[in-house]
Amino acid sequence: MDPRDEAALAAARGRGLLVSACTGRPYSGAVQWVKRFQLTEPLICYQGAQVRAADGSLLLDHGIPHDLAMEVIRFAREQHLHVNAYRDDVLLVEHDTEEGREYAHHSGLAPTIVPDLDVAMGETTPKLVIVAPEAEVEGLLPLVRQRWDGRLFVATSLPTYLEMTTPGADKGTAMAFLADHLGVARGDTIAAGDGRNDLPMIEWAGLGVAIDTAPPEVRAAADRRIGPPGSGGLAGLLDTLP
Repeated sequence: MDPRDEAALAAARGRGLLVSACTGRPYSGAVQWVKRFQLTEPLICYQGAQVRAADGSLLLDHGIPHDLAMEVIRFAREQHLHVNAYRDDVLLVEHDTEEGREYAHHSGLAPTIVPDLDVAMGETTPKLVIVAPEAEVEGLLPLVRQRWDGRLFVATSLPTYLEMTTPGADKGTAMAFLADHLGVARGDTIAAGDGRNDLPMIEWAGLGVAIDTAPPEVRAAADRRIGPPGSGGLAGLLDTLP
């Protein structure tokens, strides 16, 4: 994070703002940010499938049922696509692939290679992620949305990540849950993001903010836009708040 943004975030918290990390990462991958910024509020993980207290305890948990998850995994196998699943904050994969290594490097999570996700997963998995080149993900997005219409929420986070959660498990519904949990009115909330997975929370928040590099539909839904990481855009936003 830009030092200007980090300082502005600390100053905003000093003025009494409640700050929650909202991420697609598992808790085990997100907790580093909680510690770095000394956050005490609950955080949203797995694209909104879970809300966790700062100590990791579960406040909300909406996973993909096992049989539905296996439909996606079988699809990925047939298409020779890398797919991630999760159990107890552990990243599960069936093969060591270049795509899997890239995801592990970015997320800071070491993958656990298992012979069969059907056996390794629990009754639910918080989310599934197909990792592929950007052009391939863009082609898969409408196909996967149509195939599991009404049964999965499907979006991209980074351009190479196609993310799936159960319907109603997205950052918007998780943010609504968290606001109610904290006693914060919808009109007093702010959400900022740069991916399609951020669209539900940007639409729900009292002030929705899109990063300039976000996809067109995300920018169009936002009330305000700010510069990308490294530009001081977050600092500029926070400095406008009372």
